[in-house]
Amino acid sequence: MKARKFVDVATLYAAGGAGGNGCCSFRRERGIPRGGPDGGDGGSGGSVILRADPNRNSLVHLFYAPHQRAENGGHGKGKQMCGRDGRDQVVTVPCGVVVRDAETGGVLEELVASGAEFVAARGGRSGLGNIHWKSSTNRAPREHTPGEPGEQAHLILELKLLADAGLVGFPNAGKSSLLSRLSNARPKIADYPFTTLNPIIGTMIADDCGRITVADIPGLIEGSHAGVGLGHEFLRHIERSSMLIYVLDMAGADGRNPARDFRVLEEELRRHRDDLPDRPCLLVANKVDLPEADANWAEFVEETGRKPIRVSALTGAGIAELKKQIVTLWMSLRPRMPRKRPSKRSA
Repeated sequence: MKARKFVDVATLYAAGGAGGNGCCSFRRERGIPRGGPDGGDGGSGGSVILRADPNRNSLVHLFYAPHQRAENGGHGKGKQMCGRDGRDQVVTVPCGVVVRDAETGGVLEELVASGAEFVAARGGRSGLGNIHWKSSTNRAPREHTPGEPGEQAHLILELKLLADAGLVGFPNAGKSSLLSRLSNARPKIADYPFTTLNPIIGTMIADDCGRITVADIPGLIEGSHAGVGLGHEFLRHIERSSMLIYVLDMAGADGRNPARDFRVLEEELRRHRDDLPDRPCLLVANKVDLPEADANWAEFVEETGRKPIRVSALTGAGIAELKKQIVTLWMSLRPRMPRKRPSKRSA
């Protein structure tokens, strides 16, 4: 079975339902010679509502169904019967979606928390029946109003994944292998560049702080900000990450220099967004099981003054220490919870 496509940008054409027309009717029943007007109101049109759902992780459903329309309201009837309100069209989207106006590009809403909602297109107001015009001087009104059309909106939905930590590194640095060691994720792993073509999130179970989500971002190369390689297309997925984990190929495959790779990664992040390189981070020296790693690690420490955590995603060496460092950094970033006052019963 073919894997479903990952989509993080989608176009949405939303149309609210039209309001139902008001009714012009008069009561005519035996024994009631002066029944008078009894036209009911129409029903309100339904709205198109976006709702953040933690069980969604892609916008693929909107990629194939970009037109979303809510139900029209029912028309009013005689005997003061109002039309039924149109049903809302609720569209679930992943948590972290940014809603933009397609024409101006301006941000209308960010749906971050689970259950957060945004009305993309409101339904039309209902029309009024002729009963509203009844008065002592207007005993047989024929005035009634039609329902209003619903709003229409042309929107761009942009997904920014919600992850506590983001893995960044060059292609073949071992990010996918590392993610499989840290979490329950099982990304595709191969020995050629750009194996990862879309962001993948894994969940790391930690006894001290519960669950930490880790996102694997497709490999960056020099010039990514200008569209080289996969470009900066996926960098927005780490904008909400509380911390970054730089994964460096310490074996220096294909003549690579780990210190230079680190500087290039920082520069590419800065060109995408100024504050990204300033995020709390960990440096991971991967592939230390290879013989070239020791010399490159010593050179990296001497040149940068920083000591990356030595790991091997292949053999599992150093993974326990890395998890411990991730938990320690994450705990330091969490807001302090206020202490609970002792109850009167326990006092």
